Amino acid sequence: MSQMPESDAGLDIADVPAVEVVLTVAMHLMSAAAVACGLGDDDRPADLAEARILISSLAGLVTASAPLIGSMHAAPLRDGLTALQRAFREASAFPDAPGMGPGEDLTGPVY
Repeated sequence: MSQMPESDAGLDIADVPAVEVVLTVAMHLMSAAAVACGLGDDDRPADLAEARILISSLAGLVTASAPLIGSMHAAPLRDGLTALQRAFREASAFPDAPGMGPGEDLTGPVY
C-alpha cells in the first residue's frame, strides 16, 4: 500500500496547536448561536432553545480556557460571548432575569 503525499494527506489534528482548536470550536459555537438568535442572513426565525445551549456551551469553553490561552485570544471570545448573550436577551419575548440568561452562571450578569 502506498502512502499519500503529505500535501494530499490533509492536516493531522496532532499538529494543530491547542489554542487553534479552542478558537475554531468557539467560532463554530458563536456562528451557530448567532444564527439561532435570528442574526443570520436568511429570514429564519430565532430558535432560542438552541441558542441557549450553544451560548451556555460557549460560556463554559471560554471560561475554562481563558486562563490557559491568554488574554490576547480570550478577550475577543469574551466580547463575542457577551454580544451573543445580549442578542439572546433582545430576541427573547420574556427575557431572563439578570444572571439567569444562557451562560451567565459562568460569566456573571449581562445587561
